[in-house]
Amino acid sequence: MKKNYIFKSILLLIPISAIFLLSFSSGNGSALSGSPGDGGNNCTQCHSGTANNSNITITTNIPVTGYHFNTEYDITITNSGGGTRNGFQVTAEKDNNNSKVGTFRSVNSATQTADNNKRIIHTSSGNGQNSWSFKWTSPSSEQGKITFYGASVSGNGNFSNSGDQVFLGKSNSVPSLSVDALSKLEFEMFPNPSSNNLFIRFSDNEENAMVTFYDYSGKKVYNQEVTRSNTKINVSNLSSGVYFVKVISDGKTGLKKFIKQ
Repeated sequence: MKKNYIFKSILLLIPISAIFLLSFSSGNGSALSGSPGDGGNNCTQCHSGTANNSNITITTNIPVTGYHFNTEYDITITNSGGGTRNGFQVTAEKDNNNSKVGTFRSVNSATQTADNNKRIIHTSSGNGQNSWSFKWTSPSSEQGKITFYGASVSGNGNFSNSGDQVFLGKSNSVPSLSVDALSKLEFEMFPNPSSNNLFIRFSDNEENAMVTFYDYSGKKVYNQEVTRSNTKINVSNLSSGVYFVKVISDGKTGLKKFIKQ
């Protein structure tokens, strides 16, 4: 009688375990990104083994010069650890206090948002891939530098939580394009757009400045020092397109968008 009871209990646990595992195969929206704001919690909460800081890359199209306010960017997390059934979670946090910042948006059936769009996770449709892309909208006001954090599971497809690998990763720290009011440099830049020459005009206090041009990906393409007596910059060698112009003088920084015709 006792053996029959144990056997029936095991049979009952099989479908319950399957339901539990299948539910997480479609993503777990709990705080499991491995980020400081999530207390370092990650996918090992449900999967066996230890988490390794490897095999995860998080890339964005945010320029190295920083993000614009209230702007949507492309984010991709890639798990190079192998596995036949994989999953992930990504969140974004402020560097100064690890609070959540910005919102995520799915672009296909492989991902879904959680926690009021403050994190993004895989779906059951995305289990068969090791790279996921989605959107992130930056905050509408100054929040300082931010970092994207991600955790990902490389599953072996045995429909249990054993034998899987968990990896952690993060992006580079990303600044905003805003400048603190106390360190902001006021300047004029004309004509804009321009095809040949660009002129920089300072306020009354600055005598010279370093002017640096960045393309839209954040790559520095040209820099030149200008003075109050020589404010002309020849931009004819720049390719047509949109640039960010950063002007630094006496510890202050100004930033404007320039269109090269």
